[in-house]
Amino acid sequence: MTHDLVATLHPLLTAEASAEAYAAGGEPGDLEQAVWLRLLERLETEGPPLDPEGWLRRAVRAEARRSRRTSRLERPYQGEPADDLRAGPEQHVLTAARYRALRDAVRRLPGRCPRLLEALLSPKDLTYREIAGELGISQGSLGPERSRCLGCLRRLLPPEVAACEARG
Repeated sequence: MTHDLVATLHPLLTAEASAEAYAAGGEPGDLEQAVWLRLLERLETEGPPLDPEGWLRRAVRAEARRSRRTSRLERPYQGEPADDLRAGPEQHVLTAARYRALRDAVRRLPGRCPRLLEALLSPKDLTYREIAGELGISQGSLGPERSRCLGCLRRLLPPEVAACEARG
């Protein structure tokens, strides 16, 4: 019975929804979906309408009115929230966890690697000459030592921390 009713009403609903939707500020598919839902709710409570075509026309118009009322109350966002480039709380937590893992791994490095990488990561933005003087090594050996330390660090870090994030 329900399948026959749906098959019978489908072309009429498509036509009525197409005629009413745009004036209501919506899409025909959304309007159709709302009317189908209304029909299912009615079938559960009251059974099929005595005049299905008349009921459908009234339901489409009622849903279109409801859509117009709600569209008048809705206001668009000034900017699309999904385009927000600021980091949210989840990103701050994940970034802090990666930095903690990085700092812990740096402390576990052998020899003077921890001091060298701490100097390289320093907010003071030290030059190679200043770092070499601080560590008591020649400026020429700083590059190879840094490469060796970074290789050790990559092996110590978990893959999710060692992976470089895409930049652009």
